[in-house]
Amino acid sequence: MIEGVQTAAHGVALVERVIESVRREPGRSMYDYLDVPWVSGPPTPGDGAAVFPSGRPLSPSLRAWLAFDRSLFARHGWFTPSGALAPRRLDALVGDELGPPWGELFEPVADRFPECFLLPGGSDSRRVLAVGEPDSTGEYPVLAVDVDDLPFVGLMYPGFDVYVAHEAGLVEHPFESYTDLVDDPVYRPRMREHARHRFAGDVCFEYPF
Repeated sequence: MIEGVQTAAHGVALVERVIESVRREPGRSMYDYLDVPWVSGPPTPGDGAAVFPSGRPLSPSLRAWLAFDRSLFARHGWFTPSGALAPRRLDALVGDELGPPWGELFEPVADRFPECFLLPGGSDSRRVLAVGEPDSTGEYPVLAVDVDDLPFVGLMYPGFDVYVAHEAGLVEHPFESYTDLVDDPVYRPRMREHARHRFAGDVCFEYPF
């Protein structure tokens, strides 16, 4: 079970707790196994972009993080050289990150995930923010994409808020599988919303899609 007060377990309130912890040591790595600084150099707030290219609004947690710093996103390919947001379809992102043979295998489900952004984390796997129908808090899910055995894409976090809090150690959960938060009492409702919107009620798609 995830520890934490319900009112501080979602959205901007949760991200503000993460930002407070990161401010104390902004250059520390997000991971023990990989050098990914939370902030590269002094924090550089974003320009206040309100919507994605699709017209969907940025989620509350993304707006809060961008008001603090944009470098984490910039280092993971979120922006064009001019500073505009640069989403990729799921199959294009997988192909860019893991190689062309893998990207092609995700084509059958890529239309469901047309506006994706890479997040740090994983080795053979990747973490992907998938813009689309938001949950009731206005957040978009973070997916796990894995090709280590059979190609897989599934719900891992209900939003950037929970993803970033987990990486900061403010949300604890012993993941035995990527989709374990779907059974968590705090995050189950949001995970189930995303399951209905993105996976036809399931929590993942596995090859053959």
